[in-house]
Amino acid sequence: MRKKTIEDYLEIIYILEKKEGYAHTGKIADLLNIKAPSVSEMLAKLENEKMITYQPYKGAKLTNKGQKIAENTIQKHQTISEFLTMIGVEKHRAEVDACRLEHHISNQAMEKLIKFLDFIKAAPIRPMWLQRFDKYLETGERPECQSCIDESNQ
Repeated sequence: MRKKTIEDYLEIIYILEKKEGYAHTGKIADLLNIKAPSVSEMLAKLENEKMITYQPYKGAKLTNKGQKIAENTIQKHQTISEFLTMIGVEKHRAEVDACRLEHHISNQAMEKLIKFLDFIKAAPIRPMWLQRFDKYLETGERPECQSCIDESNQ
């Protein structure tokens, strides 16, 4: 089983379970845009791996193991999406790209990204360097940084 496939299923099951109590095969199939028999086959594999419990005609629920993976994947998705929108990527595009990147980013890179965002969000206003980046995105020209010029002359 591919990591991306597992994480996609667990993420969908997590969301459906929170909304409806169980993740029904048909709903999973609709959301993943695949056939119900393929979903049933994958659910059996996930149950074998102790990531879900599955009851035919009722649906799937995450085990603790599956929930941890799902929550980790969701956190990665949210963090990447937030970062991308922060640097000017349109919201829908950021969501699509986060969906792709969440399965491939290393734990080390994710840790640093989380800390970076926490650092930025702790500022009472948008940091000046980020405002300058916004201007650069808008105009294509790098705004002069007077304090940078002053520091280089010392």
